[in-house]
Amino acid sequence: MATLYENADFATLAGPDYGAIPDGAMLVDKGRIAWIGKRDDAPDAESRIDLGGGWVLPGFVDCHTHLVFGGDRADEFEKRLNGVSYEEIARAGGGIRSTVAKTRAASFDELFESAARRLDYMADRGVTTVEIKSGYGLDLENEMKQLAVARALGERLGVRVRTTFLGLHAVPPEYAGRQAEYAKLVVGMIPEIARSGLADAVDAFAESIGFTNDETRAVFDAAKAHGLPVKLHAEQLTNQHGAALVASYTGLSADHLEHLDEAGIATMAMAGTVAVLLPAAYYFLRDTKLPPIDAIRKGGVKMALASDCNPGTAPAFDPRVVLNMGCTVFRMTPEEAIAGYTREGARALGLQNECGTLEAGKAADFCVWDIERPADLVYWIGGPGPQRVFRNGEE
Repeated sequence: MATLYENADFATLAGPDYGAIPDGAMLVDKGRIAWIGKRDDAPDAESRIDLGGGWVLPGFVDCHTHLVFGGDRADEFEKRLNGVSYEEIARAGGGIRSTVAKTRAASFDELFESAARRLDYMADRGVTTVEIKSGYGLDLENEMKQLAVARALGERLGVRVRTTFLGLHAVPPEYAGRQAEYAKLVVGMIPEIARSGLADAVDAFAESIGFTNDETRAVFDAAKAHGLPVKLHAEQLTNQHGAALVASYTGLSADHLEHLDEAGIATMAMAGTVAVLLPAAYYFLRDTKLPPIDAIRKGGVKMALASDCNPGTAPAFDPRVVLNMGCTVFRMTPEEAIAGYTREGARALGLQNECGTLEAGKAADFCVWDIERPADLVYWIGGPGPQRVFRNGEE
């Protein structure tokens, strides 16, 4: 049955000035947007729902998270603030090794329950699509366990989930001192990952303290051979020219980008690779090197915004906090930030034809907000979630 949603202003994000349609209406049929425009021009509908004023926006798309993991690292956070160095914590078995150990030890159900609490919170605050990476198992069995949990979260919680295999995230303890050997092992995991259908994309951490460009290329070659698109943690700590590398594979996105250079920007623009900005990690790590936002903007590269939710460097999952950080920390405009968490987040996942804007033919993923203007979502540091959330037309 087709339903007309009316008596609200609509920020479609499908054009400039938020793609705003004051006093608009939207017809939804079988989970898709059938029509959207001015209320006076609305077609007849079998049922009508009065939204009571306010604004309707697309559901948020969080295109970079590490949502499935065992335990947390709050104890390490407190230790660092009390003067214990990261190196001392790592030598004592902390850091990513701690998360790997806890993730490997956790059962499927334990991982599901902890991640579901985080995703429930995000969904209540308007997230209708989320990307979830593996990367804390670091062997085939546990990487696939993480990916299977991520798939189950989407099926049971009613959120659209895209999964990403991040085997090239860190060297597991059993391969200490044998990074090249572990990188080859990850290449060998990809055929089974692809056959399982558990991953929608492949990611890697190309960095001075991570993996080399040659190791990353080998993983990307394997991904390409098995029909999996790629993305990359790039230029977070140093400029390893990872953005240009992933763009050479027509990658979906390059993420972090604090040390991105002009050559990387130009290559990303030519390839259509999205710049995914992660201000929560920048904030939590007390970084001082801002991504070159103005150069990215002038270079014509699309900018997405995401939480980077993870236990070590970005324990964040509130979209309104991340939106505010995008503006106050990274100097994005409110419209850029909101578009980054909707339209461009969808583009960074290859879902630009499915969600991220309110347009005819796309999924009816939308939120009803009690606000005076879209920028109110960015102005407040946090704040209440939407009054109503719809995914594929279902509340």
